[in-house]
Amino acid sequence: MSIHCALTVESNLTLRGRPAWFRSVYQVLKRRERETHGRQYCTNIFLYHYQHIHEFSEMAEAHQAVAFQFTITPEGIDLQLSHEALRQVYLSGLRSWKKRFIRMRNSVISGVYPASPYSWLFVVIAILATMYTRSDPSMGLISKIQEHLPVSESLSVQSQMVVLAVVFGTLIWFSFILAMRLCLKLLFSYHRWIFELHGKISTKTKIWAVLIKLLSGREPLLYSYQSSLPNLPVPAIKDTLRRYLESVRPLMSAEEFQRMTALATQFESSLGKRLQWYLKLKALWAANYVSDWWEEYVYLRGRSPIMVNSNYYGMDFLYVTPTPIQAARAGNTIKAFLLYRRKINLEELKPSRIPGTVIPLCAAQCERMFNTTRIPGEETGCFASCQTPGEITDTLQHWRDSDYVAVYHRGRYFRLGVYRAGRLLSPRELEFQIERILDDPSPPSPGEEKLGALTAGDREPWAQARKQFFRSGVNKQSLDCIEKAAFFVSLDDDEQGMMGDDPAGNLDIYAKSLLHGKCYDRWFDKSFCVVVFKNGKNGLNAEHSWADAPTVAHLWEYVLATDTFQLGYDGEGHSKGEVDHTLPRPQKLSWDIPPECQEQVSQSLTVARALADDVDFHVIPFRDFGKGKVKKYKISPDAFIQLALQLAYYRDRGMFCLTYEASMTRLFREGRTETVRSCSNESCAFVKALESGEEVEACRQLFRLAAEKHQNLYRLAMTGSGIDRHLFCLYVVSKYLGVESPFLKEVLAEPWRLSTSQTPVQHMELFDLVNHPEYISCGGGFGPVADDGYGVSYIIVGEEMLNFHISCKYSCAQTDAHRFGSHIKKALQDLLALLNTDKKEQIGAGKTPAKTDKQTH
Repeated sequence: MSIHCALTVESNLTLRGRPAWFRSVYQVLKRRERETHGRQYCTNIFLYHYQHIHEFSEMAEAHQAVAFQFTITPEGIDLQLSHEALRQVYLSGLRSWKKRFIRMRNSVISGVYPASPYSWLFVVIAILATMYTRSDPSMGLISKIQEHLPVSESLSVQSQMVVLAVVFGTLIWFSFILAMRLCLKLLFSYHRWIFELHGKISTKTKIWAVLIKLLSGREPLLYSYQSSLPNLPVPAIKDTLRRYLESVRPLMSAEEFQRMTALATQFESSLGKRLQWYLKLKALWAANYVSDWWEEYVYLRGRSPIMVNSNYYGMDFLYVTPTPIQAARAGNTIKAFLLYRRKINLEELKPSRIPGTVIPLCAAQCERMFNTTRIPGEETGCFASCQTPGEITDTLQHWRDSDYVAVYHRGRYFRLGVYRAGRLLSPRELEFQIERILDDPSPPSPGEEKLGALTAGDREPWAQARKQFFRSGVNKQSLDCIEKAAFFVSLDDDEQGMMGDDPAGNLDIYAKSLLHGKCYDRWFDKSFCVVVFKNGKNGLNAEHSWADAPTVAHLWEYVLATDTFQLGYDGEGHSKGEVDHTLPRPQKLSWDIPPECQEQVSQSLTVARALADDVDFHVIPFRDFGKGKVKKYKISPDAFIQLALQLAYYRDRGMFCLTYEASMTRLFREGRTETVRSCSNESCAFVKALESGEEVEACRQLFRLAAEKHQNLYRLAMTGSGIDRHLFCLYVVSKYLGVESPFLKEVLAEPWRLSTSQTPVQHMELFDLVNHPEYISCGGGFGPVADDGYGVSYIIVGEEMLNFHISCKYSCAQTDAHRFGSHIKKALQDLLALLNTDKKEQIGAGKTPAKTDKQTH
């Protein structure tokens, strides 16, 4: 009987798709069975929990553990339970239920905002009190409700009064909430305050500000304002076309402008009206008439590599590395990210607001920050030639929860659990686990080392390889582990930073490493990848489709501040906290990569390396002056920098170009970005006057006119009156209808040879730049948009520093990142000299000595 049971147990076991440790144990048990010659069969069944517990624990992953073991002998079955394993499973489920309860509670609190859930009880009691005084606050409505109550006859008079008070009070309460939300939405739709000059606020705006404070007095959660934000309006087509023609006038000859004007007029009077009607219909139905199409057609439908072309990066502190120990920095960084994720899950983050105001910004982009991966689609359907917009391309996959991170080191992939017994691991425990990975001597499996190149190459080959080689077995299990991870961590063997004999050159290398690495040591499909270098320097690479840079910058600032100022390090540079040495080792993922797949990896790597090697990058920490001096002349720092970029480009190329500056539209629900066309008639007139040597006072006057024009363009973009998103959506509608528009086709084909973006500093309260000025983040950057153009990202840090990240392509003979950087520095100094009327004041170029990175543990 025992032999029969043994054979039955063995027949139910299979090695297909099992991990390496399971196969090893199984072979040992088979050998033991043969040695006993059938007299007794003893086996252990290991419960391997990699599946998500959807029904029981809200998608929390169960722990890998030995839950029970049993021995089958002639005397019977000896069952032994592992209490520790069951405890881990219980605590994991308990954590998931707690998170589920918190989400439900926060949904209720945010759902009734700006009212409080407790206000419902107050309303019901007030209604009940008036009923007891034989008053009818409902003006006959309560009697109508009583007539239709199905249980009115079976209840006592007192019970009926309570039920009627609850029903009527709830109706009044919901009506009050809807009315308050409508009022907030109307108030948030008022944008004239943005266009008013500082110190000259109108009475209407003052009343508006008071009303907003009165209606949003209760402390909001992260998503409390979402339902009160207004929808993005569709601009009048004639206004968009007028602004477009005005923006291209300085870039065209008289004949070209006349031809474009004729195309715009014909479009407005014919096809434009029809397309506009469909767009207004969508705006009535959808929360945002732009964002879903922008995400799909601009990002997810792209078939070229997302590395360099779409993904962007964020840098560590410029002059300081908190610890030289790689594992310690990784432990603190991972912990800080997870603390931010907890704040998002609990909605403890305060809603972002326009600086200096109570006006909230949309928080929808925070929802997919963690546990998110971009999945490659199989079919083509590039936006430029798309005739059927419904084709399948890339998709964003988001999971509610993940209790581990994926780690890459020396060609191996690991699964690192971040919870133990339902609690988040301490920074020192995370450092301990990272040390285990760093010390692991096992070599990568065949084809594993450069597997990440699939995410760096063209999307179509990656989609085909994913379907062919990763849809089942051990490859699917390992790929699922990476894609479902909270985020991706790359432990780099290189040392990076502003260091050595050539700190400026090393800073450029550091930027390129964060942008593309070795083209296979990042997982570019993850929402973001954290990179920790051998000397403790870190950074991140972010995928662009799920969110824009300000959302990631908010996260990154929190991580840097929490890592350094809250978690900290001990005297030897190690992370703080206790260590549980019984923690299970990080699990090395197993792969079975066939030669055909390895060939595809090699081809993708070739494409990615060609793209990466073509990127010319230059980072400039500009310390001659900052926004402090610019604001003394009552000039917007952003307008000042944009005009400096126009002057620098003119000096670099001897011409003007279509310029892209990203502006956010998060004043509206699900808003993302809009384009500010920084090259204007006013900016071109100023640059020409300055370069032709006109009188200083005339140039100064033209400069102020150009700065005011830029500010007005930025405000229009922020408030939904931009140009490019409207034209883009009209083009999408035309593709759905299957009609061609020569005007729209020509507009969307125009190249952005100067693409710019400001990285906003949003957590200044977390940094003390007065007492610790060395703790400065250098911001981040992105690759060039056009093959013959520049990509420029800049960050205004404190009052005395500007950082620039400049990219272009080596393959274009007309562009050079270092040359353009020199023009930017010279333009900044010339503009400040132009504004400076005090001849005694020195602009001290180079007066601040060069600094290099240093360790501070």
